[in-house]
Amino acid sequence: MPAQSKAEASAPRPARAARPSTSPLTERQEARRRRILRASAQLASRGGFDAVQMREVAESSQVALGTLYRYFPSKVHLLVATMQDQLEHMHGTLRKKPPASDSAAERVAETLMRAFRALQREPHLADAMVRALTFADRSVSPEVDQVSRQTTAIILDAVGLDDPTPEQLSAVRVIEHTWHSALITWLSGRASIAQVKIDIETVCRLIDLTDPHAPR
Repeated sequence: MPAQSKAEASAPRPARAARPSTSPLTERQEARRRRILRASAQLASRGGFDAVQMREVAESSQVALGTLYRYFPSKVHLLVATMQDQLEHMHGTLRKKPPASDSAAERVAETLMRAFRALQREPHLADAMVRALTFADRSVSPEVDQVSRQTTAIILDAVGLDDPTPEQLSAVRVIEHTWHSALITWLSGRASIAQVKIDIETVCRLIDLTDPHAPR
């Protein structure tokens, strides 16, 4: 992981930054968290990973730096949570206009490509969030798990599954991994949008293969 800036390194932190409580947030706490995530996304959209400095996030979201660290112990925690928040917004948009294809594989591919194109419109933000996912260690597991659950929910919604079989969940995991990998290769300039689309459509066929009612 890149070294922190001097400003971040010298910033006062709680002695062992506390993780956000697992109990539901109050309305005021939720509003504060939303301001933090919005500031994180705005800074990342302008300049990518390096532009997200914790002191600037605190100032932009009008919270004390110590308070920010209580919500998000590091920039990586913050940016992974930002990705989960962005995916949640995408999920809401996708639900308003779900794909209409007959094939589950086609619906999932269309859904993931729409999500991909939404990230494509904000390449600096996408790069910052993906870099944070790449840098994440075990301490960021809760946030990474939230990203995974959100991606899984998007895929299952596209399929129309409320009670997936173990085989279908396995297929969803492979599709999810491929989608994230495709995003990384596109951001690094190693894959074109056309290649990403081919890869996504190919892996999404796993959903039809795991459908117990599909003709064999």
